[in-house]
Amino acid sequence: MGLIYNDLVGQVPLVQRVWSATCDVETGFASAAKAYSTICFARGSDGVTVHLKGPETQGTLMTCPEDWEFFGVELRPGAYLPLHPPAGLTDFRNAVLPALPSGRFLLDGQEWEMPTEQNVDVLVNRLVHAGLLIFDPFVDEIRHGERPRGMSERTAQLRFRRATGISHRKLAGIEQARYAAQLLTAGSPIAEVINAAGYYDHPHLTRAMRWATGQTPSELRAGTSFLAL
Repeated sequence: MGLIYNDLVGQVPLVQRVWSATCDVETGFASAAKAYSTICFARGSDGVTVHLKGPETQGTLMTCPEDWEFFGVELRPGAYLPLHPPAGLTDFRNAVLPALPSGRFLLDGQEWEMPTEQNVDVLVNRLVHAGLLIFDPFVDEIRHGERPRGMSERTAQLRFRRATGISHRKLAGIEQARYAAQLLTAGSPIAEVINAAGYYDHPHLTRAMRWATGQTPSELRAGTSFLAL
């Protein structure tokens, strides 16, 4: 299984990364928890399908089928399609957009050209210009512990959840766990990861890695299975 990430920050402001995966043989892997939404394209023998995915609040064991190709865009937290709010897409409650024989797909009653991983940023920009993909700027403020002026705490949290699909606390927990998992898979000592990622102790880190990746810190350091971060 090949997995490639391309950083597009600065080129497409609402996109964090474009990724692609190709499976020559059926491959099992662990998909780590994630706090963002994704527009995903899957190519098999029957053609290409388009999936809108929301955040994933725990690690999940998955299988990449033989001879399938996937690519997609990870959206910046707070970027979403109002027609398909993230809260309704969390934890694999994906929306599958109708694919047409012409090689296009339907969204908002309009036909859109099916992109490739090389030009998917063009599709993202067109969705933004059409008002179908938007970003709530208050999400960044709330993520960094600030409350927008004149907005109550309850309103801020409701607005945050509407734009991201999850609570501020859950998003922070996922980002913390993903950072720790990245350090562990890079071979960092467990004691250093506990300190760098802000966990209390080894059991605290272990609990976080189990729900976020399905693996223990030692397993992550050993690279015993493929982890999609």
